[in-house]
Amino acid sequence: MTRSRTITWEDPLATAAKVRGMNGLEALHAAMAGEIPPPPISQLLGTKLTKVEPGNVTMELPIGEYLYNPIGSVHGGVAATLLDSVLGCAVQSTLPQGRLYTTLELKISYLRPITEATGTVTAIGRVLTSGRKAAFAEGQITDASGKLLATASTTCAVWDMSSGL
Repeated sequence: MTRSRTITWEDPLATAAKVRGMNGLEALHAAMAGEIPPPPISQLLGTKLTKVEPGNVTMELPIGEYLYNPIGSVHGGVAATLLDSVLGCAVQSTLPQGRLYTTLELKISYLRPITEATGTVTAIGRVLTSGRKAAFAEGQITDASGKLLATASTTCAVWDMSSGL
């Protein structure tokens, strides 16, 4: 039986231009409040920001079969993308206006399979330290009962926006 899923999104470069006038925490609060549109990857996967504090970000992802791999569970790349997103946003929440970041390294440990029966998963990202050139964060994905499904750590490069992307 064929299934389909349709998504829509807004111009991510227009959103990026709006965000450039905000510090990281302001940009994330604006995104959570719906004042700026979510990025296309959030629309594609279905992630939602649910908590934003300096150095701490939480996202949720409802699990559906459209996220499955050929063996009948959620593709590991989905968990990796969710963790990369929440860790990156946690780093972003610590940055002043005019500073950018990108992931340099991401290490993931998969602890349990994720399936539709898992239900909505929650990803939490926490900044360990954020400096002038680099930031380090760790995070996890849990199910509704708090069972640990995956963990990750990241190293992000940080630089001045005036240096370009």
